[in-house]
Amino acid sequence: MTGVLDRPAVSLIAVSRPWFWPVSWVPAYLGTVLASHTWLPDERFRALLALLVLGPLIWSAVLAQNDLHDLPSDRLNPRKADAPLVTGRVSVSRLLLWYRLSAVLSLATAWFVGPLFVLGVAGVLALGWAYSVPPLRLKTRPGWDVAVNALVVGVVSPAAGWAVSRAPWGFPWQFALIGFLFAAALYIPTTVTDLAADADAGYTTFAVRYGRRFAFWCGVLIWTCALAFSLGCAFLDVLVPRSTLVPQLFMAPVLVAAYAALTWRPSIVRLALLSVLFGVPTAGFALAYIGAAG
Repeated sequence: MTGVLDRPAVSLIAVSRPWFWPVSWVPAYLGTVLASHTWLPDERFRALLALLVLGPLIWSAVLAQNDLHDLPSDRLNPRKADAPLVTGRVSVSRLLLWYRLSAVLSLATAWFVGPLFVLGVAGVLALGWAYSVPPLRLKTRPGWDVAVNALVVGVVSPAAGWAVSRAPWGFPWQFALIGFLFAAALYIPTTVTDLAADADAGYTTFAVRYGRRFAFWCGVLIWTCALAFSLGCAFLDVLVPRSTLVPQLFMAPVLVAAYAALTWRPSIVRLALLSVLFGVPTAGFALAYIGAAG
């Protein structure tokens, strides 16, 4: 088993963190539901290609680039102790080649989804570069690190799913705002999990600049605002079906309490649990949305 794990191909796949793929898959799928009002879009081949791009290909490119420029802090981070670049299973030159190949394949595959989808993928690659690579290196610019990740996960991913079957400029701004707020609230605690390693490496992330307590309360506030805006949309019957209003009124306090409990001392496991819990109202929204269309 150790020999298999040490193979370069397996190590390069590990760079793409397959457990990260659903982070973009879920919002992208919601985007297809919004656009088609059905569980499965008519353009299924294009949808599958979009999932290939938004999963292994784009994450391979973005995370390979991130690993190349985060090596000093990753060496200090116990959570990254088994990372292929840290352990030496993958060399810098091989990882750089992997990044370039993944980026080219992402753009080439995106072309078969549509020209506008290509522009979206190019935008994500550009944001990934801005996040990781000097001189911009937005990861070390507090606030920008949160905004870039929230934009990609909460706005670009669902808009990409929408664009599989409909023009991207028709994507509802209300959903973009809800997605941005929820993604920002979920990203902020991740800066806390890496606070010590980032501080030791001299990376001024959101948590390093503002501290653990401020990051916690900022996350709670943003999470609460996202829930409140969703409730407002349901009350007005705009995008969010009014039939979800009463369930949301009951679920919102539970979600706020769960967020506070799980992000006070955040970990990857606790954030995963929060995401699973958040999936319950998300599935409820999808059910009501499709039912309202029917």
